[in-house]
Amino acid sequence: MVERSADRQLTRQGSLLAAGTALLVIDAQNWVLAADRHQPRPEFYEDAHGIAVPNIRRLLQRSRQAGLEVVFTVIENLTADGRDRSLDYKLSDFFIAKGSTEARVIKELRPEGDEIVLPKTSSSLFNSTNFDYLMRNIGIDTIIAAGFLTDQCVDHTIRDGADRGYRMICATDACATDTRARHRAALNAFKGYCRMEMTEDLLALIDAVG
Repeated sequence: MVERSADRQLTRQGSLLAAGTALLVIDAQNWVLAADRHQPRPEFYEDAHGIAVPNIRRLLQRSRQAGLEVVFTVIENLTADGRDRSLDYKLSDFFIAKGSTEARVIKELRPEGDEIVLPKTSSSLFNSTNFDYLMRNIGIDTIIAAGFLTDQCVDHTIRDGADRGYRMICATDACATDTRARHRAALNAFKGYCRMEMTEDLLALIDAVG
């Protein structure tokens, strides 16, 4: 019987188990990182391309080597006219066409093999995908979250995951948002829902998985 982290002492710290841990990459897609599709946000693009994406790439490489489950989520309509989008996405005019280039994970972080890519139309993928169902089927109880934006989709996903009984871990330097001040404020706001780790420390934890 595979030991799950939930069977161990109730703490957010400690080692990881390969069979029970997933790396979740949130919205690292062409649309999010396209400067011409959004308002000016120079700090975001500098930190996303210079820090977060390279760190996500390192986490992906090491997670694959260690046998962790790797899951991607992208903002993408399920219907041609976008009628399936959440009210918030409709009001915000978030329209990412099904199958479009904008919906694809950026080439630097491209999924491999049969890694799961879930299209979503809400800030938290728990609300508009079957992510929870899939993770429970696979036997995942610990989720490392990285991606964009720290104070929006990352924040919502971490809070929702914690409420659903997952051990959430935020890769703090593998996330970014519009400004560095907002990034720091978001981490401070949801730190009570997860374990906070820098990429370098997470890599060491992944290397030591059981």
